[in-house]
Amino acid sequence: MHSSAPFPSNEPARLACLHQLQLLDTPPDPEFDQLVELACLLLNAPMGLVSLTDKERQWFRSQRGLGAQEVPRDAAFCSWVVADGAPLVVSDASQDARFADHPLVTGKPGLRFYAGMPLYLESDLVLGVLAILDTRPRTLSEEELRRLELLAGQARALLRLRWKRQMLNEQGSLSDNRLARYEAITQGAAAGIVRIDGRGHIQEINDYALNLLGYQRDALLGENVSRLMPSRWAEHHDQYLRHYTEGGDARVIGKGRKVAALHRDGHSVPVHLAVGEVRLDEHHGEAEFIGILTDLSEMHQAELRERQAARQLERQQRLLSVLHKGLTDYHALMSGNRLWGFLQEALRELTGSDYSLIGEVLPGDTGPALKIHAITDLSWSEESRQLMLRLQAGEMLLTNPDSMLGQVFAGGRTVLSNRMADDPRRGGFPPGHPPLHNFLGVPIFDDGEVIGMYAIANGREDYDEKLVSWLEPFTSTCALLINLYRQLREREAVTEQLRQARDQAEQASRAKTEFLSSMSHELRTPLNAIMGFAQLLQNNRRAPLGERQLRQVEQIYKSGSHLLKLINEVLDLARIEAGRIDMSFESIEVADVVREACDILSPMAEQHGIRLLAQMGRCGTVTADYTRLKQVLINLLSNAIKYNRPDGQVDIRCRRDGERLRISVRDTGEGIDPDYLDQLFQPFNRLGAENGAIEGTGVGLALTKSIVEQMQGEIGVENFPGDGCEFWFCLPLAASGPAAALPQELPSREVAAAGGKSVLYVEDNPANQRLLRDLFEELDDFELACVHSAELAFEMACASPPDLILMDVNLPGMSGVEAAQLLGRHPRTRQVPVVALSANAMPAEVRQARKAGFRDYLTKPVDIPRLLALLDELTGEAS
Repeated sequence: MHSSAPFPSNEPARLACLHQLQLLDTPPDPEFDQLVELACLLLNAPMGLVSLTDKERQWFRSQRGLGAQEVPRDAAFCSWVVADGAPLVVSDASQDARFADHPLVTGKPGLRFYAGMPLYLESDLVLGVLAILDTRPRTLSEEELRRLELLAGQARALLRLRWKRQMLNEQGSLSDNRLARYEAITQGAAAGIVRIDGRGHIQEINDYALNLLGYQRDALLGENVSRLMPSRWAEHHDQYLRHYTEGGDARVIGKGRKVAALHRDGHSVPVHLAVGEVRLDEHHGEAEFIGILTDLSEMHQAELRERQAARQLERQQRLLSVLHKGLTDYHALMSGNRLWGFLQEALRELTGSDYSLIGEVLPGDTGPALKIHAITDLSWSEESRQLMLRLQAGEMLLTNPDSMLGQVFAGGRTVLSNRMADDPRRGGFPPGHPPLHNFLGVPIFDDGEVIGMYAIANGREDYDEKLVSWLEPFTSTCALLINLYRQLREREAVTEQLRQARDQAEQASRAKTEFLSSMSHELRTPLNAIMGFAQLLQNNRRAPLGERQLRQVEQIYKSGSHLLKLINEVLDLARIEAGRIDMSFESIEVADVVREACDILSPMAEQHGIRLLAQMGRCGTVTADYTRLKQVLINLLSNAIKYNRPDGQVDIRCRRDGERLRISVRDTGEGIDPDYLDQLFQPFNRLGAENGAIEGTGVGLALTKSIVEQMQGEIGVENFPGDGCEFWFCLPLAASGPAAALPQELPSREVAAAGGKSVLYVEDNPANQRLLRDLFEELDDFELACVHSAELAFEMACASPPDLILMDVNLPGMSGVEAAQLLGRHPRTRQVPVVALSANAMPAEVRQARKAGFRDYLTKPVDIPRLLALLDELTGEAS
């Protein structure tokens, strides 16, 4: 249950005064209604009231927005004002223990805010309250409290005036005592009171009104009240008053309104005017009118300050909005070439100016020059329009340092003039130029350097230093955007240079490719004939050549082979440099590759009298491309043989170096001249051996280095002048895994039906091919065919579809995944099962292979039992 306010200690006297006033249960009074309406309007409140507190009820003399005429006293917020005799402000009734469970708070209308001022004839006898109410929590500023107090003062004056009228009605005549009491009331009122007769002549005016308007009483008594009005109202006042007394409609009488009174010195005083009609004899007496003036000067000043603050805030928000858009939409505005036009137009609107410009300062041969980025069109003729277009396009720069613009961009000074016609700094304008009456030019600095400027002209108000200060954020933003603009231009210039360089490089690369392709074709064509006929001559049994001729033909064939090797090495190097060489990475046993390379080069070593010693032991496996690894070893071994001494030796060793395997080739030759070591791996550089007896192209080591690095390896040399040198290279070790071995005894299998099952194995590594050939030699019911590329496998499968295809995933040219997809789409091969056989064992690679159409996925080392089971399962499906 909500708390009830206590009764004041002087409750009997208070009630006696209230009843003597005789206002309870009287008809509506326009003056109080207007006062309540004004309070709601000035303080932005949906509800307001003037209440009188009786013994058990609160009666509304006037109310707005409440809908009731009275409420019980113990349920009234106003009872607390009457009890305390002081103003009461409740910001949120739902949070106040006195009112939280009040029906008007918990139910309709859901009151939250209440502010009430006491109304009294005498300060210790509070008869009622002037209050405003709201359904939302809120607070009042000091200025708003002041407004409410002023309005309460007028309500008190109305109560006193009512009391005066009551006293006069009761006495029936104007006795000296009554007149004294009346004068005491009017003179003591905190509002201006003016009494006029039916013709508008001033009969009485109190001190408050005299002080408010700056007059002495003698100067106004008997004068027409229109003297206190501005001319726009004064000239119509008598006509209005006469119209009203003759029965016309009331426009002011009985209706309060905000008006302006005229001070003696001529300035206007904002007041609230409430006019009431008084008749001494209600049947025959002449009407008189009493006007009550409440000074609204402080309120007017507060409203003026609020409007100015609101305008300033709106202006500041517009400035911030412009700067925000300029910074956040910089690239969009720049891409549409709209940035400077946007800023220039925004500057013109923000400052209320007719003209504006923004420009960038560029260094010139004779001093700074201004490039206009955006300017308001102020052309007045075709010639001036063309000039303006050249300025806007940046085709013409401003360079005069003595003009008003020049003093800004060349002198770095802020130039301000509000009297352009009389300013000695102004130069002459050509005939027809639009007149300029004020001007402001502001330099834009960056690290003490003038990088730009902006200017405005023909503002609606004078320009001043406050405007310059207010525009500082705009100035700083322009500095930032000019720097960004310059960086963008520099980046575009660099990008253009890079594009040209890229085009030149691509053109050179295409030219090199076309040259190499042409040379390959042009050289291989005659070589085919030269080497072909040389072989025919060597093997001519019908007309054998003599020993001298045979030696000459062998020299022709040898020279042709050397030339063919040179062509192949140059093309190989070009492909590696262009990144177009294909590699298939897998686990490779290094010892096997070394033995194969030594077998190939053994005849060459014997011819030169060189011993090849491969001390490999348990060398290990690396991740590399089989063919390219063998090419690297052959290149290094052939160099070690060619550049060795007679009866020399070549040692091949390998050892583990962390997570890599190091393979070295050591010869017993003369070593390398130290002066040539830094040129060792350069292409076409034979390190001074160009005129020696040993043939070569100078490409081999450069090609070897490129291949090793593409296999994620490293190559180097250790030189021992006079005692040979040691070339070495390192490759990453292969991931360890269970070794695959043939079982001691193959699982028992049923013999297939007559006619062997055909299996096609696609693999580019000879060692892997040899492994499966050895395996299939033990399988009587299978025939194995091996090919080294997916393209060849596809042709063979279409010509004669096998029962099963085993496919390596990493193949030169078309990959195994692409081949499986192609086989799955072709009508002749779509039913042939394809099984992946790869060193790639990552789950994602397995999923990708299955998605491409592989029936199964086997990883290397091969699980032989599983492979045999798949052979039975899948070839059985095919049959």
